[in-house]
Amino acid sequence: MATPFAYSTLRHAAVVLACAALSACSYVLLPPNVQHVAPTSSSLAEAERKLADAIAERSAIEAEFAASEQVCYKKFFVNSCLEKAKEKRREALAVVRSIEVEAELYQRRAKADARDRALAESQKEFEADAAQRAANPRPERVEEPAPEPKPIAAQTNRAADNAAKLKRIAEKEQAEAGQRAQNAANFEKKRLESERREAQRRKRQAEREADNN
Repeated sequence: MATPFAYSTLRHAAVVLACAALSACSYVLLPPNVQHVAPTSSSLAEAERKLADAIAERSAIEAEFAASEQVCYKKFFVNSCLEKAKEKRREALAVVRSIEVEAELYQRRAKADARDRALAESQKEFEADAAQRAANPRPERVEEPAPEPKPIAAQTNRAADNAAKLKRIAEKEQAEAGQRAQNAANFEKKRLESERREAQRRKRQAEREADNN
């Protein structure tokens, strides 16, 4: 004789088969003490689709629970009805959550595998490049010779030319200074002579005026 739990399990299996055959159930309730095991994803696209479907499924579960609450409030045994509705909601959300956990885990593993492959490829390229550089080393850089210093004779000639140029400039300035001094002396001499003649002219004029008086 089958136990109540065995009967419940068989009924759950029948519901699962019926939903799978008819594709009419958005989620399947679990019997007590039975944990839902989500099927393993086979690709990132499938995992992403599962997560998107889970969002819609949660909305449907919450909508059904809200409708059940309204129905329970019209019944005589309100609390019992609400408890059953809440339990149904809890079990349905547990199924959805198990699907989400599996899809998220698949995504993390797939991304980690892709990262590991990228690192391995980068390491492989680095090793190949190092091997190529070792097989074909770059030629050593040839240092260009430093410019040779100019001959000492050329430097001596340049210094002599500069000294001669400075000497000519000094002589010119000295000659011009002597000329300026001579010009100043001539000007002073002419000024004194002009003043002397002016004094004589005034003296003669004063004597003529004295004789006329």
